[in-house]
Amino acid sequence: MSVLILIPGPLRPFAKGHDRVRLDRSPGTVAQALAQLSSIYPGVCDRVVTEQGEVRPHINVFVGEENIRDDQGLSTEVPDGCEIAILPAVSGG
Repeated sequence: MSVLILIPGPLRPFAKGHDRVRLDRSPGTVAQALAQLSSIYPGVCDRVVTEQGEVRPHINVFVGEENIRDDQGLSTEVPDGCEIAILPAVSGG
């Protein structure tokens, strides 16, 4: 079964305008999902993960409804058929 990654507006130019990317191979973890995404659209992952392999502070990644920061980070398991949402943090006053 596949996994769907939702791409936010600011990152769509790096994914050829796509708002979602379906991964053909089901990844075991978020890190593996992002590695697959990177092989398709490297510009997206460069803006999600730092050079040290950590999710950037201004980015949130959700597996279903669970923020991976509240789970096991990039080692969070990815169930078959789930959605992974990449969301930039929003601030304001």
